[in-house]
Amino acid sequence: MTSIVMVHGAFCGGWAFERLRTPFEAAGFAVHTPDLRGHAAADGPDRVIGVSMADYAADVAALCESLPGAPILVGHSMGGLVAQMAARRAKLQALVLLAPTPPWGVAGSSLEEGITALGIQMMSPFSSGAVEPDAGLMRSYSLDRMPAAEREAVIRRLKPESGRAVREALNWWLDPFMTTSVGPGRLAAPALAIAGELDVVHPPATVRQTAERIGATFEVMPQMSHWLPGEPGWEDIADSVLRWLSDEARAAA
Repeated sequence: MTSIVMVHGAFCGGWAFERLRTPFEAAGFAVHTPDLRGHAAADGPDRVIGVSMADYAADVAALCESLPGAPILVGHSMGGLVAQMAARRAKLQALVLLAPTPPWGVAGSSLEEGITALGIQMMSPFSSGAVEPDAGLMRSYSLDRMPAAEREAVIRRLKPESGRAVREALNWWLDPFMTTSVGPGRLAAPALAIAGELDVVHPPATVRQTAERIGATFEVMPQMSHWLPGEPGWEDIADSVLRWLSDEARAAA
C-alpha cells in the first residue's frame, strides 16, 4: 500500500487534512497527517521556540524514509515549503504542493505578500520566540471562503508558530544561511503545484514561480482561495491530485 504524508501549514496541525485525507484513503492509500514539531494539541507554546524550517524538513524527511516504499508527500502553505525541502532529502514517489510558500529566492508577486513579510519582521526583528496566530488575518485571507461556523472552529484550533521558522520562510532575503533553499534544478520526483485563483496569501503568479523553480506541473483551481484542504471545493482538489497521480503512474509504467 502506497503511503501519503500530508504536511500542514503554519499555526495548524495534522487536523487540517481531516477532509482531504478521506478520498485518498478511499482510493487505497495509507494516509499520514503528522503534527509538525511543537504543533500537537498537548504542546505548549514554548515547544516551537527556536525551531527552524530545517528542523521541520528533517522531521518530515525522516518520517518519509521510515515508511515502507517511497511515499507521496503533500504539503499545504508553509507545509508546502517544508515538503519541498524534505523532497531533497528523502526518496519520494511524488510531491504535491497546495498553495505552497515559495522557497528561498522566489519573490512574492503581490502587495499583500510584501506587507505580510514586512509585518512579520516589524513585530520583533530579532525574536525567535512563538508567534501567536492572527485571527483577523486568518478570517480575511486564509479562511475567507469558509462558512462562518467552520471558520471559527478552525481558528479555535490554531496554535503558536515558531517565529524563527516564519521569518526563514517569509523573509528569506534576510537569511544568510539560505535555510529554505531547495537548490537548483527540478526535483527527482514528479511534482504538482496547485494554486487557488483567489488566493492572496500565495497567489497563482507566486505558485507558478515555485513550480518553475522545481520543475512541477502547475494548476489553478477556479474560485478557490488559500484553505485548499478544507474550503468549499476541496473535493475538486482531491480529484485533481488523484487524477494527476494516476496519470503519472501510467506514464511511469
